[in-house]
Amino acid sequence: MEFCRYIRSLYPPPTQLHFVLDNFSPHHGKKMRQWAAQNNVELAYTPHYASWLNRIEAQFRALRYFTLAGTDHPDHATQARLIRRYIHWRNRNTNNPCLKRLINTANVA
Repeated sequence: MEFCRYIRSLYPPPTQLHFVLDNFSPHHGKKMRQWAAQNNVELAYTPHYASWLNRIEAQFRALRYFTLAGTDHPDHATQARLIRRYIHWRNRNTNNPCLKRLINTANVA
């Protein structure tokens, strides 16, 4: 919910947002549905056992590869800092061949 509230805060309330969610059980809770209805957010769910249809999943593969694989961060703050650093790098290097290969192998369709 914290992440959803953060994303909502980036746009004016009249702007309807659309969140694509997988079928992780907290995404289906009453609290989530109520929050979405109160905050002009449309929730869309991928079919069961098909989170790969969510196009953002391919981006997570690269994030895991560059930021999380083979690491042992001492705390969540360090992990969060490295993820933010990766996102900053990723946004500046969209044509990086390794990044493109990782995303393309994860994409379906």
